[in-house]
Amino acid sequence: MDTKALEKFCPWARIELIKAVRLRCMVFGLDEAGIQAHPAGSDIVAGTVLTAEQKAQRDRAIERIQQEGYSEFLQQEAYGWFNRFAAIRYMELHDFLPCHIRMLSNTANEFDPDCLRAVAELDIEGLDCAAAIDLAIAGNNEELFRMILMAQMGELAQSLPSVFANALELTLPSNLLGRGEHDVLFHLVTDIPAEAWESVEVLGWMYQFYNSELKDNFFKSKRKAAVEDLAPATQLFTPDWIVRYMVENSLGRLWMLNNPGSRLRERMAYYIEPDEGHEDFIRVGGPEDITFCDPACGSGHILVYAFDLLFDMYLERGYREREIPTLILQKNLSGMEIDERAAQIASLALALCARAHDRRFFTRGIEADIRVLESIAIDTDALDPASALRERPQLLEALAHLGEVGSLLVPEPEDVGALKAELMRGLSGDLFVSHTQDAIARAAETCEALARTFDVVVANPPYMGSSSFNPFMSKWMKANYPDFKSDLFAAFISRIGSFCAEHGEVGIMSPFVWMFIGSYEKLRNKLIDEKTLTSLIQLEYSGFSGATVPICTFTYHNSHIDGYKGGYVRLSDFVGANVQAPKALEAIQNPNCGWFYRADAATFHDIPGSPIAYWASDAMHRAFKEGIPLRELAKPRVGLQTGDNNKFLRHWAECSLSNLNLHCQNSESSLESEAMWYPHNKGGSFRRWFGNMEYVVNYKRNGSELASTDGASVIPNQISFIPATTYSRISSGAISFREQPEGAIFDSAAVNMYIDSDLRASLIALLNSSVISAATSFLVPTLNAQPGDIAKLPIDVSALESHCAQALGTQNIELSRADWNTQETSWDFKRNPLV
Repeated sequence: MDTKALEKFCPWARIELIKAVRLRCMVFGLDEAGIQAHPAGSDIVAGTVLTAEQKAQRDRAIERIQQEGYSEFLQQEAYGWFNRFAAIRYMELHDFLPCHIRMLSNTANEFDPDCLRAVAELDIEGLDCAAAIDLAIAGNNEELFRMILMAQMGELAQSLPSVFANALELTLPSNLLGRGEHDVLFHLVTDIPAEAWESVEVLGWMYQFYNSELKDNFFKSKRKAAVEDLAPATQLFTPDWIVRYMVENSLGRLWMLNNPGSRLRERMAYYIEPDEGHEDFIRVGGPEDITFCDPACGSGHILVYAFDLLFDMYLERGYREREIPTLILQKNLSGMEIDERAAQIASLALALCARAHDRRFFTRGIEADIRVLESIAIDTDALDPASALRERPQLLEALAHLGEVGSLLVPEPEDVGALKAELMRGLSGDLFVSHTQDAIARAAETCEALARTFDVVVANPPYMGSSSFNPFMSKWMKANYPDFKSDLFAAFISRIGSFCAEHGEVGIMSPFVWMFIGSYEKLRNKLIDEKTLTSLIQLEYSGFSGATVPICTFTYHNSHIDGYKGGYVRLSDFVGANVQAPKALEAIQNPNCGWFYRADAATFHDIPGSPIAYWASDAMHRAFKEGIPLRELAKPRVGLQTGDNNKFLRHWAECSLSNLNLHCQNSESSLESEAMWYPHNKGGSFRRWFGNMEYVVNYKRNGSELASTDGASVIPNQISFIPATTYSRISSGAISFREQPEGAIFDSAAVNMYIDSDLRASLIALLNSSVISAATSFLVPTLNAQPGDIAKLPIDVSALESHCAQALGTQNIELSRADWNTQETSWDFKRNPLV
């Protein structure tokens, strides 16, 4: 869908609603000064006599402000109205409102509410019809609209309590019918096209864009993530095609394995057929037997598509349309989320899906199983001295920070037992603090929910690197996920395996760094050895517009199947987010397209570090098995760090020739030389064989001045002036290897390798070959070619020692040297060859 209008409207609406709620709070004395002047229980505020209802609402608001803080109260109230307005707008366009009369617009989709012209026809529970008619006769449309809107929300609160319950009329913005630049309802109707509301997906996009500025501000600040930062910083709306791919290849796969002849296959465009028939799957008698969970559900996009697919399963088994939604919400779907606001959207979206198939759904009292994982503090001082909970400080600490760790918490059976035992003690009268007993009851219920397993688990888990963890989160991750502590998504991938039942199906969207980078090797080995990768789609580096990280999406079977060949789609050659879905579909429909692969994950172990190199040929696997790792012949090394390039580096042309030493042979001669500047290899752009020698470094008397910078510089022991094989560590394209001439020093942006001089040319020739270029595509998937990754490259010793490789390497180095010296940027430039 086109989200441009939403992207503009939602962050603007957030700011305007916060302002509007703040103004209402000032009117009713809910700001700091107002509460001091008129504390809870006041009958008159700033000269206004409060009604009994207003007084009760104000007292509840003051209690919340004292608990949450004024700023957080404003944020919550503003978002609450945003959610309710969006929900009503969606329902009126789909004729889901119980009264079947539009609340915010007319049938021409203009901001001219039909409800104001049909007051006598409004059948809304709780609406004072006589008072409404009086206001209509008096022409007081603003008060009339306010009355109707609050009555409509009150009625909807019975069926959609997560969104509409506890609405404080005191904070409902004033001037609701205004048409100015600051009026949210007017712009909600006029700025967002009606067609944008066709799918319930719109609500998820609105949630993401509402929080977009909060997310940007967090990452710009570089601060550690506080509790309130986690939700906006990690929420990411999953694109529809990726949701379809994950759900169809997990939930859909389970159904097809149980029902090979199902017509459901025809609607699953992203379904990748298994390589062959097998018996390792959960047997289900019908759709009512399948349990499905998203443990980081956000605004519920994954759950919504699972609802649609389950609905078709029920239809296929002959269930009546109107009874299916209740069955799905009661028997099949579960979600978990740390952000109450996102959970509201998820619950709302599923309810709207249900209402689309059951006109009476809102009257049935059915709610989706969306659990908000909020922090639960248990007062240990109120516990019995013999309580088993006192012996479980890690559990109590995790519960107190549940709003941060969320579904990463894995309760042990003993944890649940200790909580239930404490509840029984409370029932027998041993617990004397009621709020502590309430907290224990919530903790026991939450831990039981977190201990469940499901047939299918699908998630787009949060992404946050360890550098952003606050002290608690950093310590907790190291203690509970020591092998996966570098990023939240890695820990979630591991946790999802325990959420899913044995032989169940899993779908995940995540950054694709886990497929290649060394710090995720244990995660790769876990997936390869303990699970069965059934499919994977690797997006192009910039193929996902919603995040600044390269993305993949994959599915696995939650047990190991020997010899299984999963289906893999490589979209690396197709630039841009818009082409990812079409090219993925093309590959699935035509496996001979050239970017669809079949691979047994066990073969990934052939390559050092076990990268998910699904596109590696049989010959490449043999090369790694039979070749010698580069590190055994010429170990890659990084060079010096000056600590201040502006001070210690120059372009060679900036220096006097009399102060340059271009041919220093060793450290001893550097000590004897009076020269200050020496050739410096700083990496540079793509260039093979020879070149990129443009800089010089202050290395007078063997770097004595560099060494005196109070630890700012790093001068490794392997600094030398001898010829080497080198490459630029940072590169946006292919890696290029070349010769570093005698007399040069290299820095951390360049990597050097040393080998016998009679083999150097042939080594450069091998490293610049198409074979090595192919090998680096899965050993070095990022822009940063780390020495440890390059060290794993396979070298054929017989080729290295061949006269052919030596001759070709020497010839190309000399040709490249001659070419470099035709440029005026070379210190060996003599004359332009065209002159």
